[in-house]
Amino acid sequence: MTTAEQITFKHQLKQFCQSAIERRITVAQDAMQSSQESANNEEKSSAGDKYETARAMGHLQKDMHARQIAEYTKELAALYNVNTGSIYETIQPGSFFETATGAFFIAAGLGKQIMDGRTILFLSASAPLALALKHKKTGDDFIFNGTRSIISLLY
Repeated sequence: MTTAEQITFKHQLKQFCQSAIERRITVAQDAMQSSQESANNEEKSSAGDKYETARAMGHLQKDMHARQIAEYTKELAALYNVNTGSIYETIQPGSFFETATGAFFIAAGLGKQIMDGRTILFLSASAPLALALKHKKTGDDFIFNGTRSIISLLY
């Protein structure tokens, strides 16, 4: 793979992350709105405590979704700062690397995802594994899930 192809691939990975996070934000916004509507539409019944409990639960769910949106928005902002336009010699945000156990991209914490039929582990820059691998280079080894791995490809 040429340098230009590697950079294009990393741009595609970053775009994949952006789309996934934006979908999560949309889902959380829809769920938050639904929770608010549910709380607003709860009718008073003869069992007043049931009414108050249902409204409180709706507000708790709305608050939970609001926290998720804030977290996803923060993750999206961090993703915008990830530079995928460079080829790196050491692992850092924007790096893609491979080992015998799998492929990894450091940009956003999406976990294991399948992109174009290929399984890639997407890590945020603050993930413990990403922090442990920071500044490692091709040929360096590390332990992941109890298995020793060697970085065979990095860009």
